[in-house]
Amino acid sequence: MAVLQRRLAAFAAARDWQQYHTPKNLAAALSVEASELVEIFQWLTPEQSARVMEDEGKAGRVEDEVADVLAYLLQFCEVLGIDALAALSAKIDRNEMRFPVNGAR
Repeated sequence: MAVLQRRLAAFAAARDWQQYHTPKNLAAALSVEASELVEIFQWLTPEQSARVMEDEGKAGRVEDEVADVLAYLLQFCEVLGIDALAALSAKIDRNEMRFPVNGAR
């Protein structure tokens, strides 16, 4: 993940885009890209959505939007100094405490 963050930072630096990569702008861009991912699934039935990767055209769009979401999330974390994997691990720990297995059913 660190390698991808460095590649994204180098890509932005080569184009002098860091000035636009503020937490606010990156959070907004992340939201837009997540919405574009949702748009692909908007009118699909649950069954169609489960098979979306069988359609080459849609599969490519899904992969592109997932990549965009991840890219903006990684850039957001880089700018704010967040270790995304550590944050996720801590969140899972909290959720395991909040939602014990025996109380989830």
